Amino acid sequence: MSYSLDDLIYLMQRLRDPVSGCPWDLEQDFASIVPHTLEEAYEVADTIERRDWLHLKDELGDLLFQVIFYAQLGDEEQRFDFHAIVDQLVEKLIRRHPHVFPDETLRGESRQQAIDTDQVGQRWEEIKQQERNAKQRSGVLDEVPVGLPALSRAAKLQKRASKVGFDWGEALPVLDKIEEEIAELRAAIQAGRPQEIRDEMGDILFAQVNLARHLDVDPEQAVRGTNAKFERRFRYIELQVEANGGDWSCFSLEQLDAWWDEAKQQGL
Repeated sequence: MSYSLDDLIYLMQRLRDPVSGCPWDLEQDFASIVPHTLEEAYEVADTIERRDWLHLKDELGDLLFQVIFYAQLGDEEQRFDFHAIVDQLVEKLIRRHPHVFPDETLRGESRQQAIDTDQVGQRWEEIKQQERNAKQRSGVLDEVPVGLPALSRAAKLQKRASKVGFDWGEALPVLDKIEEEIAELRAAIQAGRPQEIRDEMGDILFAQVNLARHLDVDPEQAVRGTNAKFERRFRYIELQVEANGGDWSCFSLEQLDAWWDEAKQQGL
């Protein structure tokens, strides 16, 4: 037997049944589910980063369940249900893809003229701006979600500002800005001012995100890749420590660093 999306919606209704449902699920609300949603989204990203295709289907299912959960909560509060979510999504995607749906209907004929990716991106931003204007939001940075990971939100804030010309034209001036921020951090450290140290550290990270954006590098993906690389190389050091007695205190930083270089040379 193969289950369907309707079965999943029904399962969620059963979990939230006030009489026979699951006590844990019944205790949840919109706010309490958010941390789980973020965790599931990160697990999907991690599975893709590791190219773990065997488990990706499972992780995508967990992420889908978060949407189903929100839809059930919305239905209970008579705000919206899953079908309303789908309806609004399809309508929005049709509106944002006029190059695919020129007559603004789902099953109408497609445009025959070719269109490149840059044109698609430009048109997408224009339509999104029209939508923001329709919501009577005048701020350029409005609707950049506060709950995003800090690096991702920094990139989105910078991208939004760049749309109105507040941006460097190339990457090299951003490097100069990073060096300027490093100098300011040095001064704050030397002066022993904790608040300034924290502020300058944030400025450096923000400038590095800007550099990544100009180099067409996603900062979250870049850091995740570096995290994975650090784990691989540190595990190699752990293996060397274990093979030589297992006592970390017996080895100097120079020796540990030498094993790090070995791991690096081995492509770890």
